[in-house]
Order: sequence, then structure tokens, then C-alpha cells
Amino acid sequence: MAFFLTRLNVGDYDAWKPMFDQDGPGARRSALGHRLFRSVDDPGVVYLLVEFASAADANEGRSRLLGSGVLDRFSDKTEPVVIEESESVRY
Repeated sequence: MAFFLTRLNVGDYDAWKPMFDQDGPGARRSALGHRLFRSVDDPGVVYLLVEFASAADANEGRSRLLGSGVLDRFSDKTEPVVIEESESVRY
């Protein structure tokens, strides 16, 4: 299992969310699921965690997202990074 993780300052979340749901770039085409987080202090800042079956699939989704140019419209962002879980603990 692997993921890609990115942070975006989308500004107006309510205007951005319908575009996100369409997944125009196809970045989540082969995803197993995703989680979308919003900053408590600035609700226009979102963190996106997308889950894939393999690092290869995550890299492919990341490449589609970057290749689409959709991230270019956000000046305040962290480009997606492919990650794997090293430990999970619930309290």
C-alpha cells in the first residue's frame, strides 16, 4: 500500500470542491480511496491523502496530477509526494 500526499491553499473551499470531485486529471482513477483534510485555522488549506495498492500506482496518479497542470493555479502548495506507512497506532 502507498499514498500520495499534498497540501493546497485552495482559497474558497466551496468553489474548489466540485472541481476536485470531478477528478479531471484522473489522479484518483486507480485509487483505493482518499481522505481530504481542512485546516482548522484556515479552512482554505486542504491536505489530500490518496491511497493506492502500490507505490507504482501512487507514482502514476501523482504523475497524472502533475502532468495535468491543474496544480499550477495554486501558488501556495506542496507538490504531491509518494509515501508509505511506516507505523500506525490508535489510542
